[in-house]
Amino acid sequence: MIDYQAARLAMVESQLRTNKVADDALLAAFLAVPRERFVPEHLRGIAYVDENIPLGGGRYLIEPMVLGRLLQLAAIAPGERVLEIGAATGYATALLARLAASVVAVEADERLLAAARARLGELKCANVTLVQGPLASGHPAGAPYAVILINGAVAAVPDAIARQLAPGGRLVTVLKRGAGVGQGVLATEVGGILSYRPIFDAGTPMLPAFQAEPGFVF
Repeated sequence: MIDYQAARLAMVESQLRTNKVADDALLAAFLAVPRERFVPEHLRGIAYVDENIPLGGGRYLIEPMVLGRLLQLAAIAPGERVLEIGAATGYATALLARLAASVVAVEADERLLAAARARLGELKCANVTLVQGPLASGHPAGAPYAVILINGAVAAVPDAIARQLAPGGRLVTVLKRGAGVGQGVLATEVGGILSYRPIFDAGTPMLPAFQAEPGFVF
């Protein structure tokens, strides 16, 4: 029998704290949310390894270190409204729900959306709104957002999503320009323009909806 509570503590102490994740509220969220309930049942034994866990259909639960660093970069304040793009089974959504005033989480895959709805319902995440729709469109009806998390790697951030940030808002994701390792980035809205700052390397899988078009030149 796996002691998941002990596994969560080990994740926080050996994967997050040792990789520059030090925010107390964020670490408390990682300790509180049962990651094992957001992965396929046959993979629960590896729920707390520092790897990307496959969810099927080219989608992944991204590794805790990368997610932790992205969320720390976002510096979410308790009163802020957050947009998550690519909710998958809802793990990052549950973390966001503990940090923000409200979360709008967009997911295109019906199977993943159903899983997210079930898990978030069990955890009573009352400040979350799940929306089904194309990931690359975000959710303009709820804009503007103080923070946007794109939960996976992208070749580029679409203008349609960038426009949904509030003035001074922050966007965090992994930019993967080509076949190499991606970079965790913090993008800040200044005068209608996103200013990008690469922070750390990340081997995060590409979100299928955000792959570069054939022939695209960076």
